[in-house]
Amino acid sequence: MENSKKPLVLNHAAVLVVDMLQDFVYGALTCERAVNIVPATARLLDAAREAGIPVIFCNDCHLPKIDRELEIWGDHAMAGTPGAEVIPELKQCDKDYVVPKRRYSGFFQTDLDILLKELGVDTVIMTGLHAHMCVRHTSADAFQLGYNVVVAKEATDSFTEQDYLYGLDYLKICYGADAYTNDELIAAFKAL
Repeated sequence: MENSKKPLVLNHAAVLVVDMLQDFVYGALTCERAVNIVPATARLLDAAREAGIPVIFCNDCHLPKIDRELEIWGDHAMAGTPGAEVIPELKQCDKDYVVPKRRYSGFFQTDLDILLKELGVDTVIMTGLHAHMCVRHTSADAFQLGYNVVVAKEATDSFTEQDYLYGLDYLKICYGADAYTNDELIAAFKAL
């Protein structure tokens, strides 16, 4: 499938950063693989900002003893705690956007869709954690709402290599989401 990639058109794109939070990278739900994508993610976000492409953080932001997801994963990314903050390496800044979420998808019961529409976005570049879960569910809603889905291969990961590859395959098969390297995406940003 690698040879069947669609042309990379990012004139009206935004980068969605899913759950690159203290609890996912260094805390309650940490995994070694999350730490490994931090440099690539930071590089991609810096290039996107430089090209004028919106960066939108889709962050778990849970309410204690209420959110159903906590029944499965335990307390993590609790609203108002350091665990729910974006990791400092990604240099969240004033021109970035933050969309808090209480479920796996960045779209479910949030204002992400209206934000993307008002920004004129037709393509979302998926980054973050986890390719087979929150990135997958956010991609599903993006696709169903009419957005093109692109995956930043080096800025997305999962708990295991198997989960990661399964996630990428699923996104390709179900949503036509091609995965691109940072170099490919950054070259496309510079061509805008």
